This record gives sequence, C-alpha cells and structure tokens, in this order.
Amino acid sequence: MAKTKTWKLWDNDTVNEEESKLLRRTADVVPIPLDESSKRDMKILIDSFLARDDALGLAAPQIGISKKMVVFKNKHLDERGFIKNDKDYDLLINPRITQCRGDSETSTEGCLSCPDISVEVARYSEIKVKAYDKEGNKINKRYTGFLARIVQHELDHLDGKLIIDRGGSIYVPKEKQGFFKKLFEND
Repeated sequence: MAKTKTWKLWDNDTVNEEESKLLRRTADVVPIPLDESSKRDMKILIDSFLARDDALGLAAPQIGISKKMVVFKNKHLDERGFIKNDKDYDLLINPRITQCRGDSETSTEGCLSCPDISVEVARYSEIKVKAYDKEGNKINKRYTGFLARIVQHELDHLDGKLIIDRGGSIYVPKEKQGFFKKLFEND
C-alpha cells in the first residue's frame, strides 16, 4: 500500500499555493446513499491513513479530496501505527458536532498539513457527533478527552481551518524561524 501525498500549506520553505487553496476551502458534502466515486474516495482515504504510522487522523482534503470525510484512530493513541483491524479506527462521513461539553482545554497540536510547527489549541473535552459510517448508515458518537481533540482537529479540515487559524502560540524550529516569521507576518 503506497502512501498518498499529503497536501501541505508549505514545504521546504516554499508556500504551496494550489494545495493551500484546497486545504482552505470548505469540503463538499458526500452524497448519501454513497455513489461509486465517494466509495472510491473513501477507500483511498482509509488506505492512505493505514499506510501511515505518523498520524492519529487524516481528513480527505489533506490528500487532495475535497469531500467531508475523516478517519482516525479510536484506541491505542499512544502507540505508533497500531491498527490491527477496522475496529481500531473510525471513519466519519459528513460529520457535524452536535454538542460540546466540559471545559475547553489547551494543548499543543501538530498537523501533517502544517509541517515543522506546533500550535497551542483550545478544544472541548467532550463532543457528540452525527455522521454517516462507511456503509452510509446514520451514526451518533460521543468522544471524550484526547480522542475528542483528535476528532475536532480533523473536522476543522473539512471547514478549511488549520491549527494556525486557532490563534494560539505557534512554536517553530529555530532553524526555520526566518521563513515562518515572513510567512506569518503576511497573514
């Protein structure tokens, strides 16, 4: 299984204009019942995620598919690449958060689409989500703690939002401070 290219805002100190446009737009709603194109895109998303060992989740726009689909680990979050079967991850189609509970908690996040940096991001500690599963069935899920953070991060991608849009402190590597200073001054 080959790893699919991850779309990034920047790479090697160069802004990726085309990739940024897709990452910054609101993804399209997936038709239900699922059509063949959506089933194919869903398989590409799942296969791309399973081929990685460096991600807790992946949104379809991150691999160039502008559709409302995300996939993420749902257990063994501290173990790299640990997915034995389809019960170890969740796939959500057309997800929307219907309830946020608990205190907002701030923690550092990284993102495959914003390489080399980490950002302090505030997220709710408990959420409820309505979505469709990979068969096109309606589902309601509740996520808490760190898993709630992962889900909120991935769902942000479907709205064209990234961790750098969350307003928290941005941490950059010392050797790349010049590039990021110029990049973030232009925003």
